[in-house]
Amino acid sequence: MCCSNPKVSHCDAAAAFPEDYISNVQRLSEDIVKNVKNLKNDALKYAVKEYKVELKPLYSAFELRPFAMTTLRSFLMFYLPLLEPATNVEEDDEDFLQDTPKEQHVDLVVPFKKSVKQIIRETTVVTTRRVLERLAVIYVSQRMAWKLLKDVPKSAVRKSQRGLPTTVYFFRVSRTTFRGHLLGVVAAALVQTGIEIYRCFCRKTNSEESDEVNLTEQTKLLGKKISGITIRCGASLIFASIGAGIGAVLFRPSVGQWIGCAAGDLAGPIIVSVCLEKAFHVNL
Repeated sequence: MCCSNPKVSHCDAAAAFPEDYISNVQRLSEDIVKNVKNLKNDALKYAVKEYKVELKPLYSAFELRPFAMTTLRSFLMFYLPLLEPATNVEEDDEDFLQDTPKEQHVDLVVPFKKSVKQIIRETTVVTTRRVLERLAVIYVSQRMAWKLLKDVPKSAVRKSQRGLPTTVYFFRVSRTTFRGHLLGVVAAALVQTGIEIYRCFCRKTNSEESDEVNLTEQTKLLGKKISGITIRCGASLIFASIGAGIGAVLFRPSVGQWIGCAAGDLAGPIIVSVCLEKAFHVNL
């Protein structure tokens, strides 16, 4: 019986690899680790932007400082004209020679009533805006709600620090102001429309004539006034946005934006009313 020896073959595996194989593997692993870290940093850098929406209190118009400013502004608006001296241009020589001039009675009750109405109107507009802000948070996307509730002067400052060209900076500040000013203008339009509807119903109730002709005229007058409110508020929004962009470019971003927005808000309805009156003979 013959016994066969097992055949053993030897293989030198190390000879198949180059000398720098281990160093290449280590270098490759280090590169992979670096790429993973870079990906994590990029992911943190370009993460999804969080839109933090901060709602102001619903009754913020009745807080001490805003309510005091509204009251002071309203009373000054109607009581300052009373301080102007009354001058009569068509004075006769006989009135000149009078030793005792006539005492003019100043009515203080009417300006007081107008001031109270103005306070109620302004606080109602602010409260209506707070309600619209809450509706925007509920019914629109978080990104759009953040844009509608954005602090526009602070946003103008942030945009000024990016080194944008003047035209781009003007456009972006105007666009941001348009969005941030939109809810306030809509609130003012809603309140003014409600006041006109209330006045219309009061006129219908107090009017002795209740025929269809009078009703038709009142309805046409109400529609004309609502159209005028819409045009004036739209002009206020557009001119405030343009003025904010111009003010931010010419002056400091935050102060210039605020001044331009206020100036455009006041000048817009006046400019549009004058243009419509001269071009189409329409009185708003």
